[in-house]
Amino acid sequence: MKITVHAVGRMKAGPEKLLADRYFERFARSGQAVGLEFSGVVEIPEGRAQTANERRREEGQKLQAQLQPGAALMLLDERGKSFSSEDFAGRIGLLRDSGRKALVIAIGGADGHDQSLRDQADLMVSFGAPTWPHQLVRVMLGEQLYRAATILSGHPYHRS
Repeated sequence: MKITVHAVGRMKAGPEKLLADRYFERFARSGQAVGLEFSGVVEIPEGRAQTANERRREEGQKLQAQLQPGAALMLLDERGKSFSSEDFAGRIGLLRDSGRKALVIAIGGADGHDQSLRDQADLMVSFGAPTWPHQLVRVMLGEQLYRAATILSGHPYHRS
């Protein structure tokens, strides 16, 4: 299953980008053994509309335009469910095992995701109650994807 990260906003050079890239590279290497192919990060600019609703709609339309038919959609959203690392890996494994060919994991802009995306999402995931900076969300997502691949392969990186 191909996994693509769709992110609103650009990640500037710096230690956060280096760390995120390191985890995404680890995931790309380790995911192949368990049927997960990392397709990279697609960045889109933040919406320029006047209101939050219009910005969310604009950003959501850009994501919709890139979604392939049949692709699973996972939103990182504060209203989502918090999963343990094992459960997160299990959900990705279930999508893969059910025959889904692609998974898009979307990181929203400062205003969050449009309701139309939330309505069609296969899964909404929260990394906890606090609001996290975009850069840290990318680092945490990269690490959790790498951890998911190691859990699915039985690698000792993840120890309970």
